[in-house]
Amino acid sequence: IYFFGICSLIGLLVLLPINYGDQDEQSSIHSMDPFTISNISAGSNRLWVHFTCLWLISFYGIYLLYKEYDGIMVKRIELLRNLRHRPDRFNVLVCQVPFCTKHKAYGCSVDHFFSKNHPNNYCSYQMIYDGKDIEDLLNQAKYVAKKIEDLRGRFTVKKRDKESLLLDVSRDDDEKKALFEEKLQEILHKIRQLQDENILKGKELPVAFVTFKSRRGAALVAQTQQHSHPLLWITEMAPEPRDVSWRSLKIPLKILPLCKIGVIVAASLLTIFFAVPVTAVQGIAKLEKLRKWFPPAMAMELIPGLSSIVTGYLPSAILKGFIYVVPFAMLGMAKLGGSISKSKEEIKACNMVFYFLVGNVFFFSLISGSLLDEIGEYFTHPRSIPSHLASAVSAQADFFVTYILTDGLSGFSLEILQPGLLVWDAVKLHTFGGGKEENPYLYSLPYFRIIPSVSLSILIGMVYAVVAPLLLPFLVGYFYLGYMVYVNQIEDVYETVYETCGEYWPYVHHYIFVGIILMQITMIGLFGLKSKPSASIATIPLLLLTVMFNEYCKIRFLPTFRHYSVKDAVEHDELDNKFGQLEVNCENAKSAYYHPTLQSVNFMASKSSSTQPLVSSL
Repeated sequence: IYFFGICSLIGLLVLLPINYGDQDEQSSIHSMDPFTISNISAGSNRLWVHFTCLWLISFYGIYLLYKEYDGIMVKRIELLRNLRHRPDRFNVLVCQVPFCTKHKAYGCSVDHFFSKNHPNNYCSYQMIYDGKDIEDLLNQAKYVAKKIEDLRGRFTVKKRDKESLLLDVSRDDDEKKALFEEKLQEILHKIRQLQDENILKGKELPVAFVTFKSRRGAALVAQTQQHSHPLLWITEMAPEPRDVSWRSLKIPLKILPLCKIGVIVAASLLTIFFAVPVTAVQGIAKLEKLRKWFPPAMAMELIPGLSSIVTGYLPSAILKGFIYVVPFAMLGMAKLGGSISKSKEEIKACNMVFYFLVGNVFFFSLISGSLLDEIGEYFTHPRSIPSHLASAVSAQADFFVTYILTDGLSGFSLEILQPGLLVWDAVKLHTFGGGKEENPYLYSLPYFRIIPSVSLSILIGMVYAVVAPLLLPFLVGYFYLGYMVYVNQIEDVYETVYETCGEYWPYVHHYIFVGIILMQITMIGLFGLKSKPSASIATIPLLLLTVMFNEYCKIRFLPTFRHYSVKDAVEHDELDNKFGQLEVNCENAKSAYYHPTLQSVNFMASKSSSTQPLVSSL
């Protein structure tokens, strides 16, 4: 908000009068053209004002990025200090555990390896099992338990009515309930048999959570190579227990690259094929093309204001409708990529959605004429990309103003009302029998949907900051409205499923960096189109400085977001020793990573089943 607020002042007070004052003789069909840089005459010295504003805006954006990165890093370190009791600080995820041929299990290999190589820090371990059979039985048990609860509810209702008229029906319900209870006991007996330690040994996976006596020991093990063979004993810090993706831990390491490549290919294909509806939407946005494709559209001119709605608001609304389902499709793909945690799955989906939006909503919306011809020309003449991009950007200012308004008015309204979740909840309630009392319909903040959408708006604002400054006040209003909406949603609507500790910021920083780079490349092309090659050449050092700044941030800040430093780990251990909490936190960490299928479940006790681990950590 601060950045675009300053940019709006510069644009409205400096650039807008210059753009409007230098009237170009050529008439234009675009309503915003008199207020954009396209209205400046070729070779005009007024372009040096745009050049100066470009440098000023770029340096101000770089300054804010640095300040924000540094501030969030400090807050992350402070938050990790306050959350030092979390079990993931004591645990390390170990993959590619060698099989012990002597004991026919993986567990003894883990115990022997860490007892020998880390005798002072090693505490215990918890193996990961292939619990598909137990999961199937648990699902059956939940289904049967739900039937029993329904029958109990029907019996309670019938007791209020005349018992003499409903005696036979109640007797049938009692018999059904007895049969279901007997079936439930059989399923629970099978589950307990499969949870026996001897049977579980045969289902061990080469993956384990290893607990250490101190955070320092866990940090050292997680960030060092444990074996001369780099594909054995692969270690990394464990995610939060509630953040673990148990499904992904079953994927063998040798097929993980194939899974990742498959996800990238699927996301790329979705991005490419989505160009078809985007091209159709852009056809609607241009009235002359709409007349060519659909001649009856000429009748719209007979109704005052209808053509403005159809070519202005309608394309943006259709585009928003299309891309609403894309984040969920990308998240489904990311879950197949083998990430060890749900947060990493959402981060991966966030990246894919952002580049999808940049490719389709931004670049494909800029392309005019024949899509294949334009793309072919870009490949055959790559040097002309900046000039093509510049001309397309100046011509599409109207569309992106409408897009920002549509996203702000309809997008935030839908975010508050949550119509999609309400409809899905109603379908579940009446189709699957899932009520809100038994299954609260709460979700975490969908970062994978919100961050890319907001980042795209930032990118659009960056690109148009100098080209069409009239767009910036709309963008400031968009961010103010979004701030109010999401503060309410985070505090009162969404549930915290896992703590990110600022892990998303490096990706947001990268998205903003992409926006700054695109702004500078666009201006290089525009200066060339306006016959100011000296301004284009003078912008290249700014581009190089921006790239150097981004590389510096990767060295200065990024490692703090990727790793848990030994210095912080030692300080947290000293604090726990001071208050006598180190052993307590270590004991809690030992029992934090039991697989969901290893929990003892009692469906007959109450609706909220009591769960206790059957298999203790070794």
